Amino acid sequence: MALMRRFIPSTGVLCAFEASARLQSFTAAAAELHLTQSAVSRQIRSLEETLGSQLFVRERQTIRLTTAGEAYARDIRGALDRISQATLGFRASPHGGTLQLAVLPTFGTRWLAPRLANFFAAHPGVTVNLTTRLEPFDFRSEGLDAAVHFGTAVWPGAQFETLMSETVVPACSPAFRRALKLARPADLLGAPLLHLSTRPGGWRDWFHAKGVVTDHVPGMLVDQFAMAAQAATAGLGVALLPRFLMEPEFSGGHLVPAIARGEVESSSRYHLVWPTSRASYPPLVAFAAWLKQEVAKAGEPHIPR
Repeated sequence: MALMRRFIPSTGVLCAFEASARLQSFTAAAAELHLTQSAVSRQIRSLEETLGSQLFVRERQTIRLTTAGEAYARDIRGALDRISQATLGFRASPHGGTLQLAVLPTFGTRWLAPRLANFFAAHPGVTVNLTTRLEPFDFRSEGLDAAVHFGTAVWPGAQFETLMSETVVPACSPAFRRALKLARPADLLGAPLLHLSTRPGGWRDWFHAKGVVTDHVPGMLVDQFAMAAQAATAGLGVALLPRFLMEPEFSGGHLVPAIARGEVESSSRYHLVWPTSRASYPPLVAFAAWLKQEVAKAGEPHIPR
């Protein structure tokens, strides 16, 4: 460890480099850090001497990162972010620890958030910080302890706990269904369809499951289930929605199944995933055990036909 410390520049030097790299200006970095321009310039020179290579190309009154400098800036920014998150997490929960959790937006707001009070009641010293992510990411650069992921159990450098499956149903407004006289799966080929950008093959897989042959399924693209549900409620088309996330819209009559017996079980699953290095982290162990219990209790609500 003593040898490693020789290669760890001071936090002040790294902050000066990160700001200069982000702003592409020693002067702007100095203003942000409340330092003089010459002080920032000296810190960058010192860092370059430590590294044995230039980080910036200096051209008259401008600077730009070298290719190696760009890669180093990404790594340093990620490290500083992780230090910041760790400090904020400790301040927020100095006695029980903090879990940094990435969640899918609609799953987080509709399913997880309403249940979190139960977790806090059982683990009053733990803080859970939520951030939304639509796609898998690199745990090494994000500073997160775990994520709720939908898809296959493939995430390099991570471990999984499978949580649940889901049933999707084609849904639209009651007026839309009456106007188009939808009855059979093939009828949906002539209807405007709403696609989720993170599940581009969703409708193709649904038609295949219903025995409808089609190669091209055009339609409007949205990035979240909540937006797809709102668009379907407004009569813009038919959305393929997980029924357990949309119970309020179905029970309130704002959405109805576009056809009878249209439900299909998705081939993918919801998983809790975490980096191997966090497997024994107490807040994560407690949260994973609680989440499994909640999933077992929940089930999926019935949708009126």
